[in-house]
Amino acid sequence: MLHRTAAVPSGATILVHGANGGVGSTLVQLARAAGIRVLGTASPRNRAAVEALGANWIDDRGDVAAEVMALAPAGVDAVFDHVGGPGIVDSFRLLATGGTLVSYGTASTRDVTGDSRLPVLKLFARLLWWNALPNRRHAHFFNIWAGKRNTERFRRRIAEDLGSVFALAVQGTLRPQVAARIPLTEAARAMALAESGTVTGKVVLVPGLEA
Repeated sequence: MLHRTAAVPSGATILVHGANGGVGSTLVQLARAAGIRVLGTASPRNRAAVEALGANWIDDRGDVAAEVMALAPAGVDAVFDHVGGPGIVDSFRLLATGGTLVSYGTASTRDVTGDSRLPVLKLFARLLWWNALPNRRHAHFFNIWAGKRNTERFRRRIAEDLGSVFALAVQGTLRPQVAARIPLTEAARAMALAESGTVTGKVVLVPGLEA
């Protein structure tokens, strides 16, 4: 998302929604390692964790747009949004000229009743419409499995990307954010914790771990 889809250069400024989450915290670290300034949204209880990663914390329960514009008056070079829903409009509006919105989820619509495909289709239509406009901004939906029909190229890309990530982890530049390790037998508790929005990083299920 950061280097292939948005191609964010060193010295740029990005906005990462959910900077305390598993994907968000990784994005923050990868960006900081590349010399990119990061504004990261999270709840007040996760402020210290987000700032420890090197991001400028923004309260996700406040006026996010106003806070972002105060820190980046010309807009940000990229926004990484897993929330979707109506808020995706603000994410696009916060882009600087030439900026890129990368949507990679629709967390805000996961509990919407009815056809679960409709919010996703609506999001895709919106992204396509924004790309069609002559506004010098870009919008993409990122899916790690995209392109898997071309098996050889897909495997080569995954190997290269994950290889780079693992190398950074070995060097200590990237630190996996593990919020909790929970026995596999308590998967329901692990899921509830992961979806609570109260933790930084991933909840890991461990077979054989004693409760």
